[in-house]
This record gives sequence, C-alpha cells and structure tokens, in this order.
Amino acid sequence: MPARRQFVIVSVTWHSIDEKLARQNVERTWHENKRCMMHIDDFEQRVSRSIQASIATKELLLRSAEVISTIARVSKALVSALKQGNKVLLFGNGGSAADAQHIAAEFVGRFVFDRPALPALALSVNTSCVTAIGNDYGFDAVFSRQIEALGRPGDVAIGISTSGNSPNVLRALSVARKMGLCAVALTGCTGGKLTDAVDHCICIPSNETPRIQECHIVVGHVISELVEQTIFHE
Repeated sequence: MPARRQFVIVSVTWHSIDEKLARQNVERTWHENKRCMMHIDDFEQRVSRSIQASIATKELLLRSAEVISTIARVSKALVSALKQGNKVLLFGNGGSAADAQHIAAEFVGRFVFDRPALPALALSVNTSCVTAIGNDYGFDAVFSRQIEALGRPGDVAIGISTSGNSPNVLRALSVARKMGLCAVALTGCTGGKLTDAVDHCICIPSNETPRIQECHIVVGHVISELVEQTIFHE
C-alpha cells in the first residue's frame, strides 16, 4: 500500500504541472492575440492620421490665393507654348523624377479624353544620357546639359524639387531661363533657392516631403486638365 500511495501522489503531481503549463500557454496566446489586435488598431489609426495630414495640406493649398494664381499662370503659359509648337521639358530627382515622368505622360498620352499628342519629355528617363553626363560632367549637370541640347526659346522647363535647393534642378532652370525658356519650379513651402531662379514658382504649403510630393502630382493633374481642355476645347 505505501508504494501504491507514492505512485498516485507522483501521478497527480505531473497532472497538475500539465494543467499549469496548459493554462500558461492559453494565457500567453491570449496576450499575444491581444497585442496583435492592438497593433492592428494602431496601424489603422496611423493610416487615418496620414490621410488626414494629406487632406489638411491640400486644404491649405486650396486656400492659398497665391498658389492658385501661380498654377493658373503656369497653365496659361503652357497653353500658349504648346499652341505655338513648343514643348515641355520636365525633370527632378527620386520621387520628383517619377512625378516628372508621370506629368510628361499626361501630355504625350492623354489626361481625360482622346486628342492629338502634346510634346513633353522627362529628362530622367534616358539612363545612358544621364549616366554619361553624370560621369563626364558631374551629377549637377545631368539636366542642364539636356536643356542645352533639347531646349529652344519658347519651350517650358518644369523642375521639381521638394526642398527647392536641388543643385541639378537649380542649374537646369537657370540655364533654361538664360536660353529663353519659360522656367517653372514645383517646390515646398519656402521655395528654396529656386524662388529667384524661375519665372513661376509653385510653393506647396508644407515642409514635409511626402505631403509636398502628394500635392505636386495634384498640381500636375490640374495643369494637365486645364491645358487639355483649353487647347482642344472640351
């Protein structure tokens, strides 16, 4: 009997340990699931905050009479240049290079409706040209050298820089202006050095690069729509 009693006690002890481990696993899983749900909720809140920040910047853009007026003047300048057989040259770095390509595509392809193509070039797309100029003359010359080759008086050069201080954009617009092109800059709140180097500077009312870039493409779309509607009477 004593030996049997000892065996039963040991059995109950192991059974208790198993139950305790099981409870711990359940509690751990519950806490992990709770943290996961809190993490998901946090992500949803951050998504909402980002969208709200983007909307707030666009509302500031809409309320800026100066910016609205500048966008209108740039649109009129583009209409005049394109009607006279001139072209648009666009350029920028990184995300701004992508925006330049995007806007150029709206002119060459179409924005809303079918119509004849409009001449526009993004200067970042020819990688052989960009790398050759960068290698031989330096990165600051990758756009200005192309302006010298492709630009003609009456063309419109549009440089995009969120800071307004990108050296290669600044240099290209300075060269464009000297050659008789209409020089336009899309920048951030201060306009940076580009403010004094161009004919028209569209300054987005923000210091945050993502918000500035979001508004740049909105401005690009607005200009594309106005130019298309005005030239083709739709």
